[in-house]
Parts: sequence; structure tokens; C-alpha cells
Amino acid sequence: MNEYSRKILKVPTYTLLREQDISKQPVLDVRNLGIDFGGLTAVDSFNITIGPTEISGLIGPNGAGKTTIFNLLTGVYQPTRGSVLINGIDIKGMPIHKVNRLGIARTFQNIRLFTDMTVLDNVKVGMHNSIHCSFADSMLRLPAYFKSEKMSNEKAMELLSFMGLADEADVKAGSLPYGIQRRLEIVRALATNPSIILLDEPAAGMNPSETAELMNQIRRIRDTFHIAIFLIEHDMNLVMNVCEAIAVVNYGRIIAKGTPEEIRQDPAVIEAYLGREEGKA
Repeated sequence: MNEYSRKILKVPTYTLLREQDISKQPVLDVRNLGIDFGGLTAVDSFNITIGPTEISGLIGPNGAGKTTIFNLLTGVYQPTRGSVLINGIDIKGMPIHKVNRLGIARTFQNIRLFTDMTVLDNVKVGMHNSIHCSFADSMLRLPAYFKSEKMSNEKAMELLSFMGLADEADVKAGSLPYGIQRRLEIVRALATNPSIILLDEPAAGMNPSETAELMNQIRRIRDTFHIAIFLIEHDMNLVMNVCEAIAVVNYGRIIAKGTPEEIRQDPAVIEAYLGREEGKA
């Protein structure tokens, strides 16, 4: 074998794509992703492909590695091995803000809003990718500053109205009920003009009616903005009813992939959640 030879490996990927996405470049393409912390392998051989308008879920028991995977996909962690491509571009070595500019946004398991800022200003913070105004324009209050402010206010109000939060625009984010803060995080993610949003337990702390409304909002976001959504969630009713494809992880590795119907019946998934029956190998 000469120095130019390359060994070809078959890598399992997520091949469940919506019909309209088949001929399009995946918005997220993850190959053989893994990360080690010291001698501990937290994620290993993670492979997934998500189409431009797909709603997918990532589920697994507590401690399975789900949030670590999201941190790898958004540049919070640098992988030990493997690659993450967003809209065809490898994010290896990129800082978080550059990864975000490629088209990926996220919410967090623990809400990360600017609690002392208004709802409107929280959304405007997310517009750094699309609203451009120089430091000089801002300091000297030149016409470009007022133009950018008008544009950002209008866009922020449009997004808040879309999520039913327009009446809360001047309220401080920290004073909002928990469920509404969750929705505000999603609005702020949308403000970055993403190609895909990663939602980390978006229904956490919500009551059943809020969760049902969230399911409708997730579908509306995909259909209105024509973007992909990838979510981590423990509420199986939400996952099974809103996701078109699901990956299941345990101990940092994928143990099953498929449609909601396939995942419900997968023995490996049942074992991961419920444990193996005594006497069975």
C-alpha cells in the first residue's frame, strides 16, 4: 500500500430523511464522533445525518451522553475523534460564535436568559449574525445605528408575535413564568437565523397543556422557517408525537435508530429504559 492509499470504511449514518430533503445537502452530518475525558469515553461512534427540514429526537437514560453530544455539535467541546459538518462545513477547531454563524442554534437544559434584560432585548441579543452596525455608528448615533435598531426591533417583535410573546416584550425575562422563559429561549435561538435548532429538554418544567402547545409550536417553526429541529427530551409523548426520526443513546453510543413506531418496539431501547428481565441473557 503506497502513501496515497486510503482505507475505505463503511460508516452507519441516519438515513431517515423526509422525501423533500432527499436531493438536498444535509444540514447536519456527523461521522464517527467521540470524546474522551481522561480515561473515560463519554461519547463514541456517534453518527447521524439530518435533512434541512427534519424534526429528529435524541433520547436515552439519564447520563447517557445526550447533552455532551449537543455540546460537541455546537463547538462547546472539541471532539477527540470524528467530524461534525454543518451545511457541509467541518466545524473542527472553530469557536462557538463561528459555529453559530454556520447555522446552528440551541437552547439549554438549564435556562440561560439575561434575566435583568427585557424580553425584547433578549431576542435582539440573538441577532448579532444578521444586524450589522459598526462601533462608530453606535457611539456617534449615526443614521446606520438607528436603521439597524429599527430593523432589529421589528424582527424581534415579529418573532415574539409568532411565539405568542409580543405582550411580554417590555417585561424583564427573569420575572416570566418558567414555561414562558422556555419559549423565549426558542425565540432567541430563532433570532440567530439558524438552519437547525437544537432543543435541550424544551418541555422540562412544563405542564401538560404547555407541552401540547410546544408540540404545535415545534411543527410551526419547522414549517414556517423551513429549518431542521433536533431535540433531547424525556417526555416520551412529545418525542413520539413530534419527531419523524429518533436516535437512542446509552453510555455514549447509539443503540437504536428509527421511526417512533420502530423505537417503541426495539428490544435494546426497552432494556435501556426498563432493564433486562432476570434470567434473560
